[in-house]
Parts: sequence; C-alpha cells; structure tokens
Amino acid sequence: MSETPHHWIVTLVCDDRPGIVHAVTGAIVEAEGNITELQQFSSLGSGRFFLRLQTETAADHDALLAALQPVIDRYGMECRIDAVGRPLRTLVLVSKAAHCLNDLLFRQRSGHLPIEIPLVLGNHPDLAELAAFYDVPFESRPVTTADEKAAMEARILEAVEQHDIELVVLARYMQIFSPELCAALAGRAINIHHSFLPGFKGANPYARAHARGVKLIGATAHFVTSDLDEGPIIEQNVTRVDHSRSADELVVIGRDIESRTLSQAVRWFAEDRVLLDGQRTIIFT
Repeated sequence: MSETPHHWIVTLVCDDRPGIVHAVTGAIVEAEGNITELQQFSSLGSGRFFLRLQTETAADHDALLAALQPVIDRYGMECRIDAVGRPLRTLVLVSKAAHCLNDLLFRQRSGHLPIEIPLVLGNHPDLAELAAFYDVPFESRPVTTADEKAAMEARILEAVEQHDIELVVLARYMQIFSPELCAALAGRAINIHHSFLPGFKGANPYARAHARGVKLIGATAHFVTSDLDEGPIIEQNVTRVDHSRSADELVVIGRDIESRTLSQAVRWFAEDRVLLDGQRTIIFT
C-alpha cells in the first residue's frame, strides 16, 4: 500500500443475492478504505444487482482489487475500478452543427467535464475553426458514397486505437453507423438525438414535431446501437413550446436542450455512473 491516499470509484454488477453489500463493504474495510459515496440498485426485471461506491484508501489499484477479488469471485461480479476525476479519453464526431461540440469543449476546458479530447473527426470541414479555437486537432473527410462511408468508419476505429479512446460521442454527427461499427463500439458510443425519444426517431424531428403541434420538445442522449435511435437512454430533457413557434424556432430552442443533455450524459459516463441493465440504464447520480 502507498502512504499517499487514493480516491477510487468501484462499480460492481452481478446477479442479486443476499449479503452483497456486507461483503463489499467488508472488503473495503480490509483495504483500510473510507467509503465516501455508495449507491445500489436491485433490478426486479433482470434480477441483477448494481453498486457504485467511492472510497479513499492508501491502497493502490492492485491492492484494492486484491481485497475485492474474493467477493468478486464469490458473486461472479463484473468489476471496474478507476480513479475519481480521471479524464476519460473521448473522440468526438461531428457534421455541421456547432452547438454540442462547443458545449463539450467549453465545459472540458473550464474543468467542469472530466474528459480529454485528443481529436474531433467530422464528415464536413465546417467545425475546424471551432476545434482550433480550443486547440483540439480536427480531421474531416467526406461521406457521400459507400466507399467513403467505409473509409470514415475505418478511420474512426483507427482513431479509437491510436488515441486509446474510451468513449465516442456523436455530437450531432449526421451519419448512421454500420452494424459492424455499432458492435465494435458497443457500450462506449453516445449519441444525441434531437427529440424526446421514443417519439420522432430519425431525420427532421423538429419539423415533424411542429407538424403534430407538440407542446413539449426535447432531446435524448442514448447509447448507439444498430437499431436507429433505439439504444439505451442515458438522459432526457424537455421544454414547453406553443402554437406560435415555427419549426425553425423549435430548432433554435432545441439547441440548448441538446447541448445540456449530451454534456450531462457524457459527465455521468465519465464518472462511471452509467451501468447497463439490458435495454435500460442504471444512473447513479
């Protein structure tokens, strides 16, 4: 053990059984840890148990894992241990809309979003100047043919490997991933959709919402899957509108909702607060 205290996040997932919390907290005590935060949830639908805790301890990563290992083995747990506040290496994908990218970059630079962005990758060159303002490398390549789409997806996977990417964020990236890319990035790609899902999936949701005379518009951050706009939902927000608003005004109003919703989802993911329970998410806020 190190004499310098560490602050760790521990997430654990397993089938629900009696005695889990007692066993986990006992292991933390053995590692001379002080639990500073603990949340748990038992899913009646799946029968799975989810736990997230933060602990301060002199134990390093390996020592803490060693203390937890008997509990992990006994309950067949999926375990993740990470340092509190460690910036998550994040690749951002964009098209032409700037608002979500700008919000992510601003929050990251101001220290309010625990991510590191080594690259912004777009299918249009429009946001190069914005990325340059924040001193973030930017690449673009067209995606207008099947061959160009395949080349872009290959570049995404190459960038993930090259930069040790842990999260891919689609910040209004207006391209649909192939099933193969969805599978490669399963559980670590987040999209922002500009509607309150499951309503108005796909293209032009504001125009369709306006045509239906909706009284609430919203945005949804969700995991990317091969089913368009149907991945597990991480965060949603709405705002009220009325009949006087045009479709173009809904677009403008929606930009702020989209930005806030995406940034919140990215924050929760970066802080290991998002756990998957089948098609649902468990969010420990």
